[in-house]
Amino acid sequence: MSAQRPPNLLILMADQMTPFALPAYGHRLAQAPFISRLAAEGVVFDAAYCNSPLCAPSRAVLMSGLLPSATGAYDNASPLAPDIPTFAHHLRMLGYLTVLTGKMHFCGSDQLHGFEERLTTDIYPADFNWTPDWDHPELRPSWYHNMSSVIDAGPCVRTNQLDFDDEVVFTAERRIYDLARSSDNRSFCMVVSLTHPHDPFAVPQRFWDLYEGFAIDPPRFMPAPEAIDPHSRRLRFVCAMDETPVSEAQVLRARRAYYGAISYVDEQFARVVATLRSCGLAEDTIIIVLSDHGEMLGEHGLWYKMSFREGAARVPLIVHAPGRFSPRRVPHAVSLVDLLATLVEFGGAEPMVGTDGRSLLPHLRGDGGHDAAFGEYLAEGAVAPMLMIRRGGYKFIHSPGDPDQLFDLAGDADEVTNVATEPRFASLAAEFLEEIHRRWDVAELRRKVIESQRRRRIIDAASHRGRGHGWDWQPPRDATREYIRTHMDLDDLERNARFPRIARA
Repeated sequence: MSAQRPPNLLILMADQMTPFALPAYGHRLAQAPFISRLAAEGVVFDAAYCNSPLCAPSRAVLMSGLLPSATGAYDNASPLAPDIPTFAHHLRMLGYLTVLTGKMHFCGSDQLHGFEERLTTDIYPADFNWTPDWDHPELRPSWYHNMSSVIDAGPCVRTNQLDFDDEVVFTAERRIYDLARSSDNRSFCMVVSLTHPHDPFAVPQRFWDLYEGFAIDPPRFMPAPEAIDPHSRRLRFVCAMDETPVSEAQVLRARRAYYGAISYVDEQFARVVATLRSCGLAEDTIIIVLSDHGEMLGEHGLWYKMSFREGAARVPLIVHAPGRFSPRRVPHAVSLVDLLATLVEFGGAEPMVGTDGRSLLPHLRGDGGHDAAFGEYLAEGAVAPMLMIRRGGYKFIHSPGDPDQLFDLAGDADEVTNVATEPRFASLAAEFLEEIHRRWDVAELRRKVIESQRRRRIIDAASHRGRGHGWDWQPPRDATREYIRTHMDLDDLERNARFPRIARA
């Protein structure tokens, strides 16, 4: 990396994209040639995890480098406090231009969190209406997932998601062109965040047709009803999975549509990077591909996320910078909480405040690195904190009132057998449980979560009385300074807008 000018950073983010449905991670059917090429030329993390398997809290972790218990960003209606520095704040302090286009699911009044520019609104609301209610776990929230995404899966002409992601990619391309034509010589960090392949599972016909004639793979493991663990039972209730059972044909259609959505994401990422290359900016740009969490796709009888099962908790993480890092695959457990320290180190510095993560630079350079990921789930379908430690090929999950879970992922990749009570694993399970209680005050965390939920429900109820005022981001636009206007010199305008510039003798 240049000592004078740090590299540009392009973060390509998908929503709810499990690595288990990507060819770069071994899936034999899904078609994502561009992501596969980035993986072949880059560093692929084979055991990367989200720290909270839900959109908003996972993204808050990514931004802050802190776990939800440290920030209070517990669920999809939790604000990330404006006094918490994010990687965007850090990079701006290092002289970066920071740009966000697309989804980041910020709740509350701060809709920038360090980004100098935000080019689109969000696809999801910024208010507190989606606050969970641990006081009444017997009530299924009407606004939450149900099985319509699976039942109605298939091809479409247009969806809300397509409207959003097409705008995201257009604004990203346009801003890259502007950067190439600009006299602003700062390095940039741009986050391009799509909502696909998040449900509903509906894709344009041509992406559906990519999988015509192929035998769609069914879920690998379905537990017997009596073997379903308590948290999974709660998820089945909160998402109405038992209320609305789905057929085998519907499962396969949903998985096919999901693969089609991955192909759509792959094409959009390729468009953005092609624009970067056409503007001569790619060589000095580190490209990072990731997701906020995974998707169960019917595995273990579950859909969507909200679980520390591998399908929901694992995320793709690919760092593409062939001139800086040799292609390799990293087997160690890492997580999204590590990204802040990594991005700041790309910029030539260290975080200015403490974080819960560690830089991935040792992994990228091939000279060591940590092997641990920690997780907290504090939202719908839980009645107490659900905490996870992944280290050395083992995953341990603890939630008060539920049986502990321990999985030997090296010998049981599908997490079929909970070995927490097996005598030969008793010592290891005890060590993990002791570490859980050393790291977390579980009872106090539960108290704080419930207190936060109660406060936000009051605020949400009050906001619907009388005239409401939303926090949803309104992208600024001044049409008086766009294209051709009478206060601009036409020759200068056309010359400055053309790229590459015309060379005159």
